[in-house]
Amino acid sequence: MRINGTCLIYLRSVRLVGLRLLHFPFNWWIRAKLVFFLVPGKKNPDREWCVHYHATNGSILGSAFGEIAGSNGLCLAMAADPARWKKPSAKMEGTVFTPSLEGMKHVKSENGVMLTKPFLEVCQLILPVLDKFGSAMTLVKNDIGGNITRLETKYSSDPTKFEHLYTLVQVEVESKTAKSSSSCTNGLLWLTRAMDFLVELFRNLLEHPDWTTAEACTDSYSKTLKKWHGWLASSSFKVAMKLAPDRKKFLEIITGSGDINADIQQFCTVFPPLLAENHKFLASVGLDDLKAS
Repeated sequence: MRINGTCLIYLRSVRLVGLRLLHFPFNWWIRAKLVFFLVPGKKNPDREWCVHYHATNGSILGSAFGEIAGSNGLCLAMAADPARWKKPSAKMEGTVFTPSLEGMKHVKSENGVMLTKPFLEVCQLILPVLDKFGSAMTLVKNDIGGNITRLETKYSSDPTKFEHLYTLVQVEVESKTAKSSSSCTNGLLWLTRAMDFLVELFRNLLEHPDWTTAEACTDSYSKTLKKWHGWLASSSFKVAMKLAPDRKKFLEIITGSGDINADIQQFCTVFPPLLAENHKFLASVGLDDLKAS
């Protein structure tokens, strides 16, 4: 992506800027001359900050810049066009859960067998929920996205052979590669665990209206992922929770035109049995208790 001139991007906090800058590749600093000015945002002075990027000589801004613009501020196109900043976004139909809830109806075949593509599509449709959570869920979102990609890649290599989700695991069990950190078995296990975490998170938000999002996340993490993580992963999660959004604002964002409480209730009712089935199958082949390597 080439860019000249000055771009403006709104970020959620000063701390976020500091964290994200650590990810810029070294050669990016050589190719671009940047000047940063941090000033309080006009709309929300206590939470938004404006970062002025001044790039010269047709500098190429890498994926790290795109990650900042895409996940934590305005997209690059909007940043380059100030006239678009004030345009209100259209209110979503239903809630942010609506697409995934619809997809859950098609996860199993007529014979009750878990299907690969529909299950992965449901997990993919849940990612927008994490987008609304902001940087606090970056680690979880990246992990989910990576595991979905791994499983999709294997499925795409032979859609007929891998039509059923557990075939991905059975092939690796037979070849004795299931315990590899890069296996589809490992991917399915951690994808399922991440979904367990999200179910508990939204159950907490529904059942504990007095809890902050950080409290809801911390409790759900302790019930699901923590026992499988090492010290480093647990510490990273603890730091990420400091960026958890305000509860009220978060729920407003994900509500859209639907009934958010009803959809959360449905999500926490319909999805867990599917996840439990994954765990049951993985346990049957002795692969449900693998810890992070």
